[in-house]
Amino acid sequence: MELHELYLLQKDLDAEIMRKHEGVDYPSTKEKRTLALLVELGEFSNETRTFKFWSLKGPSAKEIVMDEYADAIHFFLSLGLTIGLDSFEHTFGGEPFENLTEAILDVYQKVVEFSYDYSKEKYEKAFHAYLDLLPRLGYTGEDMIEAYKKKLQVNYVRQETHY
Repeated sequence: MELHELYLLQKDLDAEIMRKHEGVDYPSTKEKRTLALLVELGEFSNETRTFKFWSLKGPSAKEIVMDEYADAIHFFLSLGLTIGLDSFEHTFGGEPFENLTEAILDVYQKVVEFSYDYSKEKYEKAFHAYLDLLPRLGYTGEDMIEAYKKKLQVNYVRQETHY
């Protein structure tokens, strides 16, 4: 899976945000984007309900899970642009975790490692781990791209309506 197109779309959204908000640029918001990514990972995790051992309720509907997943994709792409990337290739595979909870915790760990060392290597490890969650959920790269583009339109509307 090649994500160059998504980086271009994200770059345009980021430019719109920077144009509308004084003092916003990649360097000055790097840590905020990282925190936002971690928050979005939490919102996504909440919709999977994988950690809710006390509940019998299953995960949210696919559309809701993918909407939250796409929010984190926005920040992954934006952070990639922050460190000078505009393309990313991914082949599904990843580490053989026993369950989704372990796999999500691994993503958190890798994002935190990236926050201490904003290197291409740390970024790629975190982004690969996040993308590898898709098949664990029964979703595809095409599902992710569709959800990203749908949320992209929502984010443009939010900019127009001073969200």
